[in-house]
Amino acid sequence: MARPRTYPTDTSDAEWAILEPFIPVPKSGGRPARIARRDIVDAIFYVMKGGVSWRMLPADFPYWKTVYDYFRQWKQSGLYERLGDALRVHTRTVLERNAVPTAAIVDSRSVKTSQKGGSVDTMAAKRSTDGSTT
Repeated sequence: MARPRTYPTDTSDAEWAILEPFIPVPKSGGRPARIARRDIVDAIFYVMKGGVSWRMLPADFPYWKTVYDYFRQWKQSGLYERLGDALRVHTRTVLERNAVPTAAIVDSRSVKTSQKGGSVDTMAAKRSTDGSTT
């Protein structure tokens, strides 16, 4: 049984319809899944958006360790990158733009830092010129 949707970070039905195809289904064989994938996704959103620790998940979410384990598995599998790419393509298509961006912006401050040689050149020790030996 899924928990009632009560938090601002919970996915709406429209959002879940977009996300659900990307979320891995439970493996066949073995024990059947007891926790709805949507509850796991909502718990991950709660932690990420709220900036709280995993252990601070409210009691009506699945157990924090279970949620963290799914988060970690999905991160290692590259799910979040694939999801971000798909959402970018979807958003750009809805806005009637090219699915893949054709231009990029480079921050000039980071370019200047890399041309200067980075922290190696700027962190060199300076010797005193006042003649003191201490």
